[in-house]
Amino acid sequence: MNKRKRIAIIGVGLIGGSMALQLHEKKLSSRLIGVEASREHAEQALEYELVDEFLPLDEAITAAEVVLLAIPVNKMAQLLPQIMDKVTDQIVMDMGSTKSLVIEAIKDHPKRGRFVATHPMWGTEYSGPKSAIRGAFEGKAVIICNAAESDPDALEWVKNMYAKIGMRVVEMEAKAHDLHVAYVSHISHITSFALANTVLEKEKVESAIFEIASAGFESTVRLAKSNPDMWVPIFLQNKDNIIDVLTEHIDQLTKFKESIQSDDPGRLQSLITDANKIKRIIR
Repeated sequence: MNKRKRIAIIGVGLIGGSMALQLHEKKLSSRLIGVEASREHAEQALEYELVDEFLPLDEAITAAEVVLLAIPVNKMAQLLPQIMDKVTDQIVMDMGSTKSLVIEAIKDHPKRGRFVATHPMWGTEYSGPKSAIRGAFEGKAVIICNAAESDPDALEWVKNMYAKIGMRVVEMEAKAHDLHVAYVSHISHITSFALANTVLEKEKVESAIFEIASAGFESTVRLAKSNPDMWVPIFLQNKDNIIDVLTEHIDQLTKFKESIQSDDPGRLQSLITDANKIKRIIR
């Protein structure tokens, strides 16, 4: 593994803060520099000792050997070209949940090779530096997209870094990534948001929800507590794939509605039995 590096983290929230903890504990960083638009988040990150200091963006890029972006994907697509204009030989990487538009934003940039597009498959419904978790990424997958477009040394460092913090590296093209995460991540959040809105609309007595909520309900709506500032840009950037999976999801809900409406136990049994096949994939 390469020597420890000076690493700038742009966006020290849940993801950036959790990564900061890992980079420090695994002795991957010699100095952690934060860049943060929110003064409150910057103060919290220093209080929790997630980074060593905060610097303005330009100073942080100059001081760093690795620049890590952990900000909402709409801001990332806007900011990344400006960052690439300022790098010399620094490694630049992102941790965003959509990849096509981010990669498109710098596809013709002369420094394109210094960028490595990544998506660690981990997160919680919470946000901000105080939500950072130790060991968050261990045992999870990280997707590296369009790896051939990155310089070999940048790609090697990023792969080694993820391996050292306990992640399993998967390579994938950006378009395939965006399609697959629409099915395994984005639709889950939409379903959770919609279910929460359904319950809140139909059940006006909040105490009743609290008193009788079961583990199943709590696990299903957990994601509904997620930060809209993060998820609105994700849904809009990946809208074609999400509309496709959402259309199928609505069709499946309609099948359940029609089966119950027509008192059809056989069809209900078949729908649930088909759903049980997911056990072959997720145990």
